Amino acid sequence: MKNAATALIVDDSPSMRLVLRITLQNAGYEVTEASNGREALASAARQKFDFVITDLNMPEMDGVELVKALRADSSYRFTPILTLTNANAELKKQQVRDAGATGWIQKPFEPGSLVNVLNKVAA
Repeated sequence: MKNAATALIVDDSPSMRLVLRITLQNAGYEVTEASNGREALASAARQKFDFVITDLNMPEMDGVELVKALRADSSYRFTPILTLTNANAELKKQQVRDAGATGWIQKPFEPGSLVNVLNKVAA
């Protein structure tokens, strides 16, 4: 890889960010972390990321609001955005789709599966 793909990971859980960071860095991605949607928007304004992975349930700005805000920014209109959720509810999945997310990943997840999904959506 000449330039590593860049990922913005957003989760209020430090342990989940750690798992995501290690998984993505081991796969060759450059990773930036944010603990909520507001931090993520500030990071996205400073740097263009190749994809975003966000938790849904976070303080200050949740994942659905973050997806909507990113999609409203022309530079993120087509960026792959995946949401992490432990909710298997159809209503939540529909909200995520309506907001403009590319897809979702069910927690807990296998690191190899996450990397496979990212490689597909980032291609």
